[in-house]
Amino acid sequence: MPCHNGQVTGNGRLVLAGAPIGQAGDVSPRLREVLAGADVVAAEDTRRLRRLAADLGVEITGRVVSYYDQNEAARAQELVETLKEGRTVVVITDAGMPGVSDPGYRLTHLAIEAGVTVTALPGPSAVTTALAVSGLASDRFCFEGFPPRKTGDRARRLTALTREERTMVFFEAPHRLADSLAAMAEAFGPDRPAAVCRELTKTYEEVRRGGLGELAEWAAGGVKGEITIVVAGYVAGAAEHDPDALVAEVDRRVAEGEQRKLAIADVARNAGIPKRELYDLVHRRSTTP
Repeated sequence: MPCHNGQVTGNGRLVLAGAPIGQAGDVSPRLREVLAGADVVAAEDTRRLRRLAADLGVEITGRVVSYYDQNEAARAQELVETLKEGRTVVVITDAGMPGVSDPGYRLTHLAIEAGVTVTALPGPSAVTTALAVSGLASDRFCFEGFPPRKTGDRARRLTALTREERTMVFFEAPHRLADSLAAMAEAFGPDRPAAVCRELTKTYEEVRRGGLGELAEWAAGGVKGEITIVVAGYVAGAAEHDPDALVAEVDRRVAEGEQRKLAIADVARNAGIPKRELYDLVHRRSTTP
């Protein structure tokens, strides 16, 4: 069913439902309502959906179908036909938002092409949660998903990001964490500030902050759980100067009574770098233990 002048003409409704990343209590009342009232609930893992519904005290009266990586292509076509019939279909993954490193994008694309209403029910996100607790700059960031598994592919991907100025967020499997951190230390430098966030919002939540080299050594001992990595962006210009000396000069001036904003501006001007870059460097050093 086509769209005319940007207006959706389909009668069905696709709801992308954000699932809790650890604590069932983090869900909103709307998720309970949507799960209870949907005609079809497409779940990445139907057993985990049933457990979540039980924890929430929700009775799912609609049809429950599986929707995961291996059957996504075929199932998406089937669900689009259901949406064209005017039904409400809810897509929910094991944790986080469908379509963000999880099944959902293919169905969303087909639903939009079919003129079906597509909406999202916001929920907890490991990406923004890790970014918030990392202590790194969050005004501009990019999500890079899982690094490639093969050593050469991973090195090439990371090399392409060496001058990325935004804070970067990655997902990684625990058994590949040490290798990925070591590769990041090689590409970005062992002193690049980063944070490894493990089991966010869960009982054994842990956030390790430090340079990439230090974090790689820590991870070599073995790490378990769901992992999100946050890496500080490249500070252009500062690499050509001694970062410690720049920060130390700002700290010295502040200790002598100069306003930090003015100290950063003057030191940056003398070093020939944008003051914003030096501000980011000072901020990162002050928030990294």
